[in-house]
Amino acid sequence: MANRTVKEAKNVHGTNPQYLIEKIIRSRIYDSKYWKEQCFALTAELLVDKAMELRFVGGVYGGNIKPTQFLCLTLKMLQIQPEKDIVVEFIKNEEFKYVRALGAFYLRLTGVALDCYKYLEPLYIDNRKLRRQNRAGQFEIVYMDEYIDELLRNDRVCDIILPRIQKRTILEENNEIEPKVSVLDEDLDDELPSEDEKPDDREANRTNENSASSVRRPRRARSKSKSRSRERERDRRPAQSNNARSRDYYDELEEFERQRNRTRNRDTQHEDRRQPAGRQDRDREQRQDRDREQRQDRDRKPLNRDRERQDRDRMRERDRYGERDRRERENGSRHDQRERDTRNERERRRH
Repeated sequence: MANRTVKEAKNVHGTNPQYLIEKIIRSRIYDSKYWKEQCFALTAELLVDKAMELRFVGGVYGGNIKPTQFLCLTLKMLQIQPEKDIVVEFIKNEEFKYVRALGAFYLRLTGVALDCYKYLEPLYIDNRKLRRQNRAGQFEIVYMDEYIDELLRNDRVCDIILPRIQKRTILEENNEIEPKVSVLDEDLDDELPSEDEKPDDREANRTNENSASSVRRPRRARSKSKSRSRERERDRRPAQSNNARSRDYYDELEEFERQRNRTRNRDTQHEDRRQPAGRQDRDREQRQDRDREQRQDRDRKPLNRDRERQDRDRMRERDRYGERDRRERENGSRHDQRERDTRNERERRRH
């Protein structure tokens, strides 16, 4: 009963509004703790308070597919189906950004193409940050305008498949919506000079702007002039120091470099010559070690054979003496039994 859609709800895109969320995710939401405790018997007025408590957006996370609070409230809105004015107020709310994100997501699920472009495109100017929980359960930063762009362009957002809407170009061709005007285009139009203006007027505007900038920021101009004079002095200093050095200095430097390269080449040649001898000695030592180990193995083999033979003889002797002792024990026990029998016979006769 608590998971049924209200009776007054209308079909959205030809189906039950709750069916816009896939069955697996919907069943996970019904089994979640947040849905049972916080979303039970919610109305449109109480839903606003729960939306104000949101701290991130997202779909499902974890290996066992846990739904986020954002997704639970979205399903609750689909279940109670609030009025369009309430959803528009959600979108126009500038104080709570997650309330705006929830309203935009709900409108994209249930609204037609005209309403989506009409109410969501003005949110492109909102550059606030949103926290989004990914499938691994980790948080990432996304901006509001990126989030709105994903709602209008992508097929899946927050692990929910969005209904298809018509492209904006088709609606513009059918004169159902006005062409899109970007805020950046307006700024560029303000900066570019118009064709009606005369060149004298342009020069006058430039002079006025320069005079205004000089009046407003005198300190900056001074700092620039000081920094430029310092840079010029730095450029002059190395030039003067270079001119002070004579040609003999550079000749001596080249000679020193030449000698150092010669000594380096000589040292490398000596090292190359010594290297083969060291390798031969190393190989000879390895061969000697190998021969020594082989000799030791040969000496150990006869000793091991003698030990094995002695062990075998001991085992045979032990088996032989053990068998003899066993026989003697059996014979002794039989003899004792006979003596006992004879003793008993004598005592019986006596009585």
